[in-house]
Amino acid sequence: MVNILDKILSTKVLEVNQAKSIKSIDEVKDEINQTSKPRDFIEAIKDKHQNSLPAVVAEIKKASPSKGVIRSNFNPDSIAKSYELGGAACISVLTDKEYFQGDPRFIEVVKNNCSLPVLRKDFIIDSYQVYESRALGADCILLIASALNIDELKKFESIANNLGMAVLVEVHNEEELQKAILLDTPLVGINNRNLKTFEVSLNTSIDLVTKIPNDKIPITESGIFKHSDIKLMNDNKIFTFLVGEAFMRDDNPGQSLKKLIS
Repeated sequence: MVNILDKILSTKVLEVNQAKSIKSIDEVKDEINQTSKPRDFIEAIKDKHQNSLPAVVAEIKKASPSKGVIRSNFNPDSIAKSYELGGAACISVLTDKEYFQGDPRFIEVVKNNCSLPVLRKDFIIDSYQVYESRALGADCILLIASALNIDELKKFESIANNLGMAVLVEVHNEEELQKAILLDTPLVGINNRNLKTFEVSLNTSIDLVTKIPNDKIPITESGIFKHSDIKLMNDNKIFTFLVGEAFMRDDNPGQSLKKLIS
């Protein structure tokens, strides 16, 4: 069986090397000085919780390796506006080109069209990408525990924090969780999708959330499609959700979001 994650990471190495040849790290750092102060990603989630509301990180995603094109009528600007009206806490933007038909430029488009904090959703394997994320305007970055060792996780988190960005660390099993909880970030994403096979099970979140320390905020990712999924997670003390596909298949993503959490 093809390991999809390994395939993506191999491509990412080539992409990062190409990006470095086009723009040096020093040039990227210079661009950071021109960006506005990051929006508070963590506080946006906490604010929802304090008001007893589910916190949704609404994802802007055109396609995926397992489902192909999810949304053909794809306008990141209008989707961002719709999500904000629908009550999202934050927005996740897929920037991987090869496998998700994303684009790093979508971050700027989204931030220019809404006031919500934005997560850069990509496969970060190099410190260059962390600086690049801030230069693009990202307020938070995703670090995938299955793709990085503990030293890399800590290094990239430190750079992100020094740049004013938050970090969402993503896990799929207990071994990855043990690495993730060593980081400073309170945001621990539980991906119900196995990135090696792309199979999905909500039991992944239910099993792992009991092993997450109380000072962390568990975020369930993938496989959330209906209100009963939200209730199931709430019953297991999970109140933050990263949802993309369910909204992307709706003509009005923000309305879909509102219906999901009402």
